[in-house]
Amino acid sequence: MILVDVHCHLDHEYFKDKLDEVLKRAKEAGIRAIITQGVNHESNEKLLELAKKDPIIKPAMGLYPLDPPNVKLSTEDPFMSRSKVSVDKTLAFIEKNKNNIIAIGEVGMDFKFSDDEEPQAENFKKIIDLARKIKKPLIIHSRKAEKSVIDLLEDAKFFNADMHCFSGKKSQLKRGADLGLFFSIPTNVTRSDQFQSNVSHLPMANILTETDAPWLSPYPGKMNEPAFIKEAVEKIAEIKKLTAEEAANQIFQNYQKLFL
Repeated sequence: MILVDVHCHLDHEYFKDKLDEVLKRAKEAGIRAIITQGVNHESNEKLLELAKKDPIIKPAMGLYPLDPPNVKLSTEDPFMSRSKVSVDKTLAFIEKNKNNIIAIGEVGMDFKFSDDEEPQAENFKKIIDLARKIKKPLIIHSRKAEKSVIDLLEDAKFFNADMHCFSGKKSQLKRGADLGLFFSIPTNVTRSDQFQSNVSHLPMANILTETDAPWLSPYPGKMNEPAFIKEAVEKIAEIKKLTAEEAANQIFQNYQKLFL
């Protein structure tokens, strides 16, 4: 099978001394591409070096919605690392490196850890404008902000995007799919009612696969890695009553359509 992981964090400390082994297992599992996300200027810089390690690593530079200095938090996100660099400087760096990236991500809005909606919306609008300008797709985080994110995409008439770990309502899922958005299903679909429901309600033409590694493992108590994409594909195939090969082929076509 030809497999893809469209959302991963290979620059995470967990992978520091394991990356060679992780990439080896990914290739053995059939992974062709691992899109590794930047979350702020500091991590975007690191990705440029990381991507030189192996062509299977496809960098996406981004700005996690809670990281910019102009966004106030209502509570701390344990996975967040606040940036000291402004939104405009971060986006200028992304534009400068447009030929070195496959997408802009991880970006979006988050109302779980911040109710500071206006600056988040303004930041996201700038990011959408940049994506259109440099002709790159978006990889979007929309935790507790699914409606606002889709509203802004529809206002901008920009649908060249993947909704990462989408946890919105069925009506929002349908709305996004009807607009032509993609939805990446994480590997913990094997044990998540939410993501199994997403798969059952989405057309195969809108489905991608991701790990969000090192998080969202299909194996309780075990850290996630790209090789585990196979578990997601097999579960998607089961739900859609397809062979794993058929599901994998459609997902790879979807990857090519959005990112290549």
